[in-house]
Amino acid sequence: MNRVERHASFGGRQEVWKHTSATLGCDMKFGIYLPPAAVAGERCPVLYWLSGLTCNEQNFITKAGAQEHAARHGFILVAPDTSPRGPGVPNDEGYDLGEGAGFYLNATQAPWAQHYRMQDYVAQELPALIEQHFPSTEQRGIFGHSMGGHGALVTALRHPGRYRSVSAFAPVVAPSQVPWGSKAFMAYLGEDRDAWKAWDAVELIATAQERLPLLVDQGEADEFLAKQLRPELLQQACDAAGHPLTLRRHAGYDHSYYFIASFMADHFTHHAKALG
Repeated sequence: MNRVERHASFGGRQEVWKHTSATLGCDMKFGIYLPPAAVAGERCPVLYWLSGLTCNEQNFITKAGAQEHAARHGFILVAPDTSPRGPGVPNDEGYDLGEGAGFYLNATQAPWAQHYRMQDYVAQELPALIEQHFPSTEQRGIFGHSMGGHGALVTALRHPGRYRSVSAFAPVVAPSQVPWGSKAFMAYLGEDRDAWKAWDAVELIATAQERLPLLVDQGEADEFLAKQLRPELLQQACDAAGHPLTLRRHAGYDHSYYFIASFMADHFTHHAKALG
């Protein structure tokens, strides 16, 4: 691994590292914030952030204002890129497919299957890397925004026991039922819609093996609310399954990082209840 950025922040360090991913077959970057406790050598829990469409590791670390909260709670904060990138990695002209739009799944269709295995990367390869090279415990939480909110929910639901907490901002809760998800799933997973269910939070809630409490924040002025996000579907699924969900809807807030930063402290409090 090579460190490509390092900045002092709230008594800790914000860094960006580059490494070659065996899972994705390309070089990847991730941001990592080391709180003062970790800089001093103390082992700390890790909170993973998954970003949304078009983003890379920079969006969250520069816009969310999360470092202050991570420093206060003593969390290592990891923000990977949203997809594989680089020479030889398939791409698409649309912003919602290909680079910047990995959807945190394992693709099964050509030409995507060789590189687009973001689920294995964020759930297995990256945590192993973090726990090998940084002063972390094996206590993990996960959260994200939009496509990354989908990724956080699905990753936690698919890996019972791996994460102690999960939350999301404006997540794509039912990708099988909305245009963003349908386009990506058709390309990455093929025409068998039954296969899509394994990557859809609303579908997974019904058979979840553990009941991690979900915190979801949604802006009422979000331009994607009615067509792409549809949080009411998650509410219905959780009500039917008896899965604990706190869905908060906020008047006037949109899909931007202004919204995310406004409620970031609440999400850290949510994760702190489980991570200590």
